[in-house]
Amino acid sequence: MNETWTMLMRSALDGDGAAYRELLSALAPALRAFARRILLAAGRDAGDAEDVVQETLLALHLKRQTWDPATPLAPWIWAIARHKAVDVLRRSGRRAEVPIDGLEDFLADAEAEAEPEALSSRDAGRMVASLNGRERDVVEAVCLSGASVKETGARLAMSEGAVRVALHRALKRLAAAHGG
Repeated sequence: MNETWTMLMRSALDGDGAAYRELLSALAPALRAFARRILLAAGRDAGDAEDVVQETLLALHLKRQTWDPATPLAPWIWAIARHKAVDVLRRSGRRAEVPIDGLEDFLADAEAEAEPEALSSRDAGRMVASLNGRERDVVEAVCLSGASVKETGARLAMSEGAVRVALHRALKRLAAAHGG
């Protein structure tokens, strides 16, 4: 699994769009399981797992050029996912502690883990500006400003489901437009 992800990401960085789509498709269920485990262990409903998954996939997309192809991909992914889970917990007003007991399966290569460089806000803004109005508003609110799906829905007069759908479509559009 982890070696396959690494191989797919290397191909994606070399311009293979099919490999990138395959990687994102393979990552989503693993990230979903990871997010559910983290949220449940923190005493939260696993309903926010999709927020963690979408925010992680967007961060991976925006920061993919910062990953070092000479290193395993999984530790980099799990570090980003863990940070996004903490962000979701923080936004809910609860103390953001992420238990690590039982996560060895997800963090097999933890010793190679490194914090990726941050994407400049100007670059992120330029990418997001390529989206249509509603999708741009959703991505800016959820991914760039850190608003929850619920807060975003209330601000934009959308249901939480509509916000999630718009976010998902926007991420797919960004992936397609920017090397995915």
